[in-house]
Amino acid sequence: IHTVGTFQVGDYAVFAALFVVSSGIGVFFAIKERKKASSKEFLVGGRQMSCGPVALSLTASFMSAVTVIGAPSDVYRYGASYVIFGVAYTFVVFLTAELFLPVFYRSGITSTYEYLELRFCKLVRVAATLIYIIQTILYTGVVVYAPALALNQVTGFDLWGSIFATGIVCTFYCTLGGLKAVVWTDAFQMVVMVVGFLTVLIQGASRAGGIESVWSTAHTGGRMDVFDFDVNPLRRHTFWTLSVGGTFTWLGIYGVNQSTIQRCISCKTEGHARWALYLNLLGLWIILFCAVVSGLIMYTFYSRCDPWSAGSVSAPDQLMPYFVMEILGAFPGLPGLFVACAFSGTLSTVAASINALATVTYEDFVSQCYRDLSNRAANWISKALCVVFGVACTTMAVAASYMGGIVQAALSIHGMCGGPMLGLFSLGILFPVTNLKGAVGGLIVGITLSFWVGVGAFIYPAPSNNTRPLELSTAGCNFNLTADGSNQTSVSVSALTSDRYWLADSWYSMSYLYYSAVGFIGTVAAGLLITLLTGPMDPKKIKPGLTRSVKDVICFCSEKFVHADFSEDKEDLGDFGVAWEKHTNTEGVIKMEEKVKSDNDNLHENGYTNAAFDHNETSQVQAKL
Repeated sequence: IHTVGTFQVGDYAVFAALFVVSSGIGVFFAIKERKKASSKEFLVGGRQMSCGPVALSLTASFMSAVTVIGAPSDVYRYGASYVIFGVAYTFVVFLTAELFLPVFYRSGITSTYEYLELRFCKLVRVAATLIYIIQTILYTGVVVYAPALALNQVTGFDLWGSIFATGIVCTFYCTLGGLKAVVWTDAFQMVVMVVGFLTVLIQGASRAGGIESVWSTAHTGGRMDVFDFDVNPLRRHTFWTLSVGGTFTWLGIYGVNQSTIQRCISCKTEGHARWALYLNLLGLWIILFCAVVSGLIMYTFYSRCDPWSAGSVSAPDQLMPYFVMEILGAFPGLPGLFVACAFSGTLSTVAASINALATVTYEDFVSQCYRDLSNRAANWISKALCVVFGVACTTMAVAASYMGGIVQAALSIHGMCGGPMLGLFSLGILFPVTNLKGAVGGLIVGITLSFWVGVGAFIYPAPSNNTRPLELSTAGCNFNLTADGSNQTSVSVSALTSDRYWLADSWYSMSYLYYSAVGFIGTVAAGLLITLLTGPMDPKKIKPGLTRSVKDVICFCSEKFVHADFSEDKEDLGDFGVAWEKHTNTEGVIKMEEKVKSDNDNLHENGYTNAAFDHNETSQVQAKL
């Protein structure tokens, strides 16, 4: 494979600086917070974070190397319709901020899946936690592999060596500094991502002949045909798959995902948490715009000689780093800045995943089995879990090398797991009549449907008449540069259907963006049907804070919802014991409730904290009593 350059000393220096600063932030918070040795401080930052860094952290975590490397390649091959994801992001952030966040924040929970035990039972909580762990490890494997591939392509650096370096650094600062280190490191890495993208945009547009040339060439090549209103669900990217399917996919990632909710509930107030989400939306739009424009510039630059068809790169996901080396190779340090940009996305995503995995494992398993752990023991166990999941996520990257295009692989994983999870939480929050049997049955049906279509699509890839990649030209190439002198324009997914299983051209050919919608609809429909057949639950038996109606969302601007504070609602607080009775430590909960009632000052200070879930605090209060 023809290469366009290698790293210089300046590139290695810039790249190494990213790892040094990221690790340094972890060390800083480890030293700063060494006297606050508690699992709550380590896992949720003591619930004292402000909206700014949390917003940057949220954007950096989910706009990972999958976006930095994969999205421009997707635009290069399929066109700028990718920008319609911006519509999906808008719906997702609004629904998360106004529908799901208030329920989770006001409950005072640490693990998102604690809600499922309060609403249904412990079995549902454990099942959901296990699904989340599997989903996150799979997704993180893809995210680790992507920038390692980029580094390997542009420098010849050892692929697996860079993968393990990423895992080690992430695990290091997660284990040392906890959530605060993750959030502030993400904020730094977000800045690196934007600077890296802007460098590529400025130099790339200059080399491609200017913005007017980019627009004209992209339009001629069909890349500007953004709005395709074809309702065929088999089409890979249309307005409907990107907006509707994208909303379901990303809502599963944002609305009920532990990694997102954990950082939101770490904010000092619910208002800060909301602002973090809306500021994060601005960040999502900026990164999405940069990725799409980068893809258009790259297409313009290679409009007469596609490196993939010409054999200069072996996979579409290598196009972006190849392009960067070609336009920035003459400027020492700038290629390193772009690779640092890609790795920033990875480090932030992996760190957030490791921290979230450690949190749900501690809260949903360890603390449930060992209720009398000291703060010191709980803190060390949380750190050990970070190490365990750091190793697991890094190892998973090996399998990611067999998953094909990184964007589709990453979103497929989220869709197959996130859709049923979104459906399960929606059953609990939006439908008070849903009973336990409905929740369990709905989850089983949703998981079955989403994995059926997702795994089937992996085995039987969709024909090109559904994916519709746009034409790529090699008219201006010098084919002496290729290994065998052949034109590889014909490389594409086979569209032969004569010997294919009939489901392969229908059910399995569905757009990957609809996997989440399939899981969500299957879960909700089956859950409500089973509930109807087995006897609906009496909504009066559910604590009001565990459900949220459409009216609540519509009236989100009213003072009642924006400024709701359980600490000022004595009668409502008295019902806490009813909702918490599903926990095994019922006696301790009731005692804690009595203690909270008798201490108004402490109640006001900790209005958003459900102390019943902090078993260490519960033990201390009981000892005092």
